[in-house]
Amino acid sequence: MILAVCGGKGGVGKSTVSLNLARELDAVVVDADLTTPDLPWGRGPDLHDVLAGRASPVDAVERVGTVDVLPCGRTLAGARAADLERIADIVGPLDRRYGRVILDCPAGMGADVGSQLFSADGAVLVTVPTRAGLSSALRTRQLARALETPVVSAVLNKSAGDEVIANRLERAIGAPTVTIERHGDAARAQRTWQPVRDAYPDSPVVEAFETVAETITDAERELKSRRVSVRSP
Repeated sequence: MILAVCGGKGGVGKSTVSLNLARELDAVVVDADLTTPDLPWGRGPDLHDVLAGRASPVDAVERVGTVDVLPCGRTLAGARAADLERIADIVGPLDRRYGRVILDCPAGMGADVGSQLFSADGAVLVTVPTRAGLSSALRTRQLARALETPVVSAVLNKSAGDEVIANRLERAIGAPTVTIERHGDAARAQRTWQPVRDAYPDSPVVEAFETVAETITDAERELKSRRVSVRSP
């Protein structure tokens, strides 16, 4: 299963959610934000090299702690040379090799986000309980719908227990919505590029990410069931 973690607005915690979901789901995570990557650096070939045809996606994956990461390059020249149309060619081999792929998408509604959403089996929307964050999430949901990519889960991040907002968001998006309360453990773990489970195993944030992962595995089973029923005579 290929999942695009997106949300429209920057600073909502997409990279934190991506890294932690990769840990919870035993998936490979692709730092697909070509201009402002926020996942661990690599020592070898990176996404810029893969998109330029200089390396294979599987060969560019590195083990960082407990998570497999396809890192992104840090140069503007590399970002400019990258061929966004090759995203689909990249995620296919990774999906076959790892079974689950997490795409840490860039902010905004540009062509790069559209390419990644189009290549995904499902989307996870990440937002924060602000007017700008919520409206960006809804616009991203509209883009996903236009591309026929189902939203399988939503994360209301950096929350203060805003269950009323979470319930409204769930109804608006039409997907299970999990609230992750603002907690220093998540930020501290991300600064060292570690999943919260590894850095602070007793943190309440771990349980929240477990819940998000459960909504995704439920959606994965449903999608597989639909495919089987379509193929059946």
